[in-house]
Amino acid sequence: MSLQQGKNQLGPPQTEINSVIALYSNGQIQEALDTVETLIKDYPVEPLLFNISGACYKAIGQVDAAVKCYEKAIFIKPDFAEAHNNLGVTIQDLGQLNSAVRSFEKALALKPDYAEAHNNLGIVLMKLHQPDAAVKSYKNAIAIKPDYAKAYNNLGNTFMEIGQVKIAVKSYEKALTLKPDYVGAHNNLGISLTQLGQFDAAVKCYEKAIVIKPDFAEAHYNLSIHKKYTPSDPQITKMQSLLSSDMLSPSDRRHLCFALAKVNENLDNQDELFKYLHEANRLRKHELNYSLDRSKTLFSTVKEIFSSPYPDIEKSLSSEPSTFKPIFIVGMPRSGTTLVEQIISSHHAVHGAGELTNLPTIIGPIATDHLNQGINKLPEKSFLSIREQYLDVLSNLNVSESVITNKLPLNFLYIGFILTSFPEAKIVHMKRDARATCWSIYKNYFHSKGNGFSYNQEDLAGFYALYTEFMAFWHQLFPDKIYDMCYEDLTTNQEEETRKILKYCELDWDENCLNFHTIKSAVKTSSSLQVRQKMYQGSSEAWKKYEAHLKPLIKALSSY
Repeated sequence: MSLQQGKNQLGPPQTEINSVIALYSNGQIQEALDTVETLIKDYPVEPLLFNISGACYKAIGQVDAAVKCYEKAIFIKPDFAEAHNNLGVTIQDLGQLNSAVRSFEKALALKPDYAEAHNNLGIVLMKLHQPDAAVKSYKNAIAIKPDYAKAYNNLGNTFMEIGQVKIAVKSYEKALTLKPDYVGAHNNLGISLTQLGQFDAAVKCYEKAIVIKPDFAEAHYNLSIHKKYTPSDPQITKMQSLLSSDMLSPSDRRHLCFALAKVNENLDNQDELFKYLHEANRLRKHELNYSLDRSKTLFSTVKEIFSSPYPDIEKSLSSEPSTFKPIFIVGMPRSGTTLVEQIISSHHAVHGAGELTNLPTIIGPIATDHLNQGINKLPEKSFLSIREQYLDVLSNLNVSESVITNKLPLNFLYIGFILTSFPEAKIVHMKRDARATCWSIYKNYFHSKGNGFSYNQEDLAGFYALYTEFMAFWHQLFPDKIYDMCYEDLTTNQEEETRKILKYCELDWDENCLNFHTIKSAVKTSSSLQVRQKMYQGSSEAWKKYEAHLKPLIKALSSY
């Protein structure tokens, strides 16, 4: 929050303003608020006081009151750039992203060299899925303020989001050069190095973050992913001590519970494992406010759109040829999609793009707009728009390969949109034992908010039922267009299954595909450790060890 602003000549003495700002800066928020509210009574048209009051209200969580204060400051002084910026930050927290953009743009129109407003604009543009514009905003902030470590960190986050992990590493490293004790950048650098398979370096980053901030719960969790715990590991008692605090945020408690579940899995303490795992999942489900009914509604809506095929669109698409040959690898999370992408993208002619999230973002507004008009069948132009926008995404990857994989598992929802918009696309559907898949989902934490079904055994089984129903629907609608690949068959007959999948994808044989574990590309999912190893068998049997604790899940899955 920006609190400084030139004082009105008729305003309060600078010493009193400095006193309030000092209270705020020292964390004495209520004292600062009480003082500034008293000053407002004496100086009711001083915009700076309302700006400070807004910052205080925001700090204590009274966001609506903060908004009113910033709006009052702007009403008194319309060219108050700092108040426009602070208003943008606050209404962004309320989810009013487009309004936040307008506030930041107003601040920048008034003060073009306002580095903080450029940085804040970048943050909200990323939330609006505009990474190119976000990068530009961060770079503007850095050009104005070359030592702006926070902007370098945020720039790294954006590069991570768009899959440019090696460039993200450089941004995080620059942030740490400028600010060596920047715990968030240490943690983020660790995440990026994990994705690149540089596990030892990643561990050092997480350990450094914890040294600087011993209660950094997320770093404890990230470190736990890499460790094989023994009973004497001092990190265990540290995490248990942190968890006993009543001051923990739900997010910190969740991270520590997932980490301690990993500890007890390593120590083979099943009761403790599931105590922590159930609590971690409960917290995550509550955070995401997931409802299986909403998934059912979404599934029903998509099926309604494709109640019958769109047979004539392919003729129109023939006039829109593309040099790209997209491959979509779909299925449930933890079904082997990452492994299969590693195999296919090891081919010399293929670029593995990882989990591109653009397709749902493109399809959502198009489908919603027509459904709101009561139109169940989409017009031809909608599919042409989906095609054009997604091909732009592939073009912006700036890679030499024409065959590009996208392994976002839940794209199985959009198979109808994919095959209608891209008749040339290849769909690889990963199948794995339902119990193995769901156990692996339940035990893992997903950074994405799109997997809300993962954190409750009944939700998970219910979503799995919807998934199997949906895949049967697509197979019926698009016969012979979807390639089903069995994870267990792949692990037992690696070369044979690899040859089959390459043939389906119309790729010639490449020996590199058998050595997928040596590939140096980034892996963004929780499978990043496993796919750096040679093919191994037996993971689909791991659930059996925990059968007694998974009864609700197994019972519900018994028909699959």
